[in-house]
Amino acid sequence: MARKKNKQLKLPLAYKPVGLAVGWAGGALAGLAFRRTWEVIRHEDDAPDPLDRDRGWGEILLAAAIQGALFAVASSVASRASAKAIERSTGVWPTGDRT
Repeated sequence: MARKKNKQLKLPLAYKPVGLAVGWAGGALAGLAFRRTWEVIRHEDDAPDPLDRDRGWGEILLAAAIQGALFAVASSVASRASAKAIERSTGVWPTGDRT
């Protein structure tokens, strides 16, 4: 029991770099998914920039909403999948708050 408790204390600290790398990869995948989604929706290569004078509010807010949703989903999937993988391989949830 003491060994598992000690393992639980060390794992969240060791998981930090893994979580950072997984978060970065999730963000990169979300960016790629957004670019592809925008191409399908608007048939344009580039999404509108909020400071683009020639784009309307609706188009800018639509792009921001889609990008935000895709980023949140990709980030959640990446974080949850990596935490489950750590739990399967070590038997300990990486944040240390679950027993």
